[in-house]
Amino acid sequence: MNKGILYGIAAYAIWGVFPVYWKFLQGVPALQIMTHRIVWSFIFVSILVSLRHGWKDIFGRLTRRMVLLYLLAGCLLAVNWLVYIYSVNAGFIVESSLGYFINPLVNVLLGVIFLRERLRPLQWVPVGLAGVGVLYLTISYGHLPWIALALAFSFGFYGLLKKLAPLGSLPGLTVETAVIFLPALGYLLAMEFTGSGSFGHVDLLQNTLLVLTGVVTAVPLLFFAEGARRIPLAMMGLLQYLAPTLQFLFGVLVYGEPFTPQRMVGFSIIWLALLLYSVEGLVEHRRALHAALAEG
Repeated sequence: MNKGILYGIAAYAIWGVFPVYWKFLQGVPALQIMTHRIVWSFIFVSILVSLRHGWKDIFGRLTRRMVLLYLLAGCLLAVNWLVYIYSVNAGFIVESSLGYFINPLVNVLLGVIFLRERLRPLQWVPVGLAGVGVLYLTISYGHLPWIALALAFSFGFYGLLKKLAPLGSLPGLTVETAVIFLPALGYLLAMEFTGSGSFGHVDLLQNTLLVLTGVVTAVPLLFFAEGARRIPLAMMGLLQYLAPTLQFLFGVLVYGEPFTPQRMVGFSIIWLALLLYSVEGLVEHRRALHAALAEG
């Protein structure tokens, strides 16, 4: 099998089993887990950058505009991490998986609004269907599925900023975590001084898992970067559904979250939208490939 596909599968599989990881930290407040993730991620990626002698390149390219861009990206990432960790440990894994199912269509919508990208006529169909699915779930829930929407749009805007940012995956994550490192560390120290901190006061497994949040954050991102370099984006686009599918299955089959007939209808509408979006994209990609070969 193509190494790029293996890297892509590894990245999305790790993201897919994240609910299990955060469940082991269920006794730790979500905000503390998120700030630990920032602190340990920065430490881990800093070590990787040092081993690759990459600091000179990062500092040589940074500008004030880039720092502000990565500050905003870091804040969006922190919001995404906080909402996701909260959703897992509060018993909303199924709803969080919905956020990552609709995220590709949110990306399309943001591209149209902010980057003035033009959609092919058939691409509007899945975008509209996703809107119908979210509306149906809103009515059946009796409220907006805010967890799903918060995850989809925070990661969508994060992706939008990453399209504008010039640094690669590892340097970019390094800067993103660097600019929010001190507030995160300050919060954790404040929790320790007030006696509310968890680190060092929970069992050995949880303390170890808090330290390893940096590793589990960076490793799938590096796998993703390697996969994206080796295989077409259309293939990565199909592999991305592996993560929310695994999250959904863990929520329903492992942790016993309810999946009512009303939810089934709403999810089915969104799954149909994703199917149409993926098929249209593959057909267009194949058409463009054939056209390029014919011209060559």
